[in-house]
Amino acid sequence: MKNILIALLFASGLCSFAHAGTKEPWEAHYRPLKGEYLMYSGSLGELQAPTRKDRKVSIRVEGTVAKEMFDSMHPDDKDTCTTAPGHRERTKDGVSCIYDPDTGYACYVGFDLRTGKSIGGSIC
Repeated sequence: MKNILIALLFASGLCSFAHAGTKEPWEAHYRPLKGEYLMYSGSLGELQAPTRKDRKVSIRVEGTVAKEMFDSMHPDDKDTCTTAPGHRERTKDGVSCIYDPDTGYACYVGFDLRTGKSIGGSIC
């Protein structure tokens, strides 16, 4: 009798655990975004016209997607490009995001289009 009671409690616990693990279905879909891009060669510090052998792109996104990216990348950087009040920066490898009270959120990513590698999309 004791073994049956233990088995029933165990089964009941498994059912509760399985039910607690279910989540609402998440619908993955692309959303529109606001942004712009810059094609170049050389480096961001010394821009040159893109060539057949050297072609890179820096992509800047703004608005909701930039805010979502910024919020996902905490904490804020300690060293920033400016000391303006309220200005915040967050960077992770080749992704950099900023918040400026006057202009809002913006994020930058970059790619070397000849190698496909991710590179930084902005500099100070």
